Amino acid sequence: MLQDEKRKPVAKKAARPPEQTLEEIKYLKHLIERKIRVCVKLSDNQLVQGIIEYYDQRFIRVTRDSEPNLFIFKHDIKYLYEVA
Repeated sequence: MLQDEKRKPVAKKAARPPEQTLEEIKYLKHLIERKIRVCVKLSDNQLVQGIIEYYDQRFIRVTRDSEPNLFIFKHDIKYLYEVA
């Protein structure tokens, strides 16, 4: 046998996924530009409805119709969805 035939193929390590894909930023910009109403479910299971007017690395600002505007920390958000 030749020496090259004895060698086993070496498995390449998979590339590590990026820390941030920037999809969150694109989605928040989309919601803001189109003034899409959202419902935000918080970690304590409260629901907040309104329009996102501003976002930052740590929080979003939700403007509501008949209630005060809120700054909500992102770590307090379970999820959000668009309201028809």
